[in-house]
Amino acid sequence: MSPNLKRLRNILGKEWQVMFSSLNSALFVTLLPVLIVAQALFYIWVIPQFAGEGVLTSSIVQNALGKLGEALPSLAGFPVDEQFQVLLLLQFNFFLLLVPTMIAIGSAAFSIVEEKQTRSLEPLLATPVRTWELLLGKAFSGAIPALLMTWVCAGIFLTGAAGLGWGHLLGLVVTPAWFITLFFLTPAVAVLSFMLGVMGSSRARDANSAQYLALLVVLPVLALIAVQVTGMLWFTPLLTLALGLGISALDLLTLRVAVRLFQRETILVQWR
Repeated sequence: MSPNLKRLRNILGKEWQVMFSSLNSALFVTLLPVLIVAQALFYIWVIPQFAGEGVLTSSIVQNALGKLGEALPSLAGFPVDEQFQVLLLLQFNFFLLLVPTMIAIGSAAFSIVEEKQTRSLEPLLATPVRTWELLLGKAFSGAIPALLMTWVCAGIFLTGAAGLGWGHLLGLVVTPAWFITLFFLTPAVAVLSFMLGVMGSSRARDANSAQYLALLVVLPVLALIAVQVTGMLWFTPLLTLALGLGISALDLLTLRVAVRLFQRETILVQWR
């Protein structure tokens, strides 16, 4: 099935017009990611300040540093405190995944619910647009700005890290796995987050109920950070690529499920 690009462009244009015509919505998409980056930089700065010698020599930290040392042999020449700093900085590539997921929870989950309540969805459903084009267009309309903001935030993070005096460590942070996460895994997670939000919104009768499906992405993202920072598993470039491929396959599966759950005729009848 090939998309009708004109219909997709129309959906994207309509959604972006609505999104950026509201100051609250525009600030949510642009300001929230910057706050997430600031929070991450604060945590990375404050944890070593208050982490005593006991923390650096704990079995959990030593295990994590051991896994990191296997992935980055050049790390061995750095003091233990700087190795710990690199360990924290390397978690940011997964921390960035929270940007599209948090935006999805706040925006994608509301899209179809609000249109059903205001009855602005009916004219769109009466057009020749196919269901999968509608859902994909709505998911992309949020995922694209969220992804662009994620890339902007990556630049802000690197600039902030250099400004805080960690510039000499960034060569160990910006690895092939970092680029795979930023330009492959993050887009896949962004599409999945918004697809789940749109799917929940299409089935829900109110905005709060619509947010539950989008929340499903947050916990796995936090789990990825926990797994890596404790040394249970280190995401090498190959493993990161495999994770991205798996989530991309999940994107396609979620779209198929969303199309099956989207009851076009029922929406037209029940929300009259």
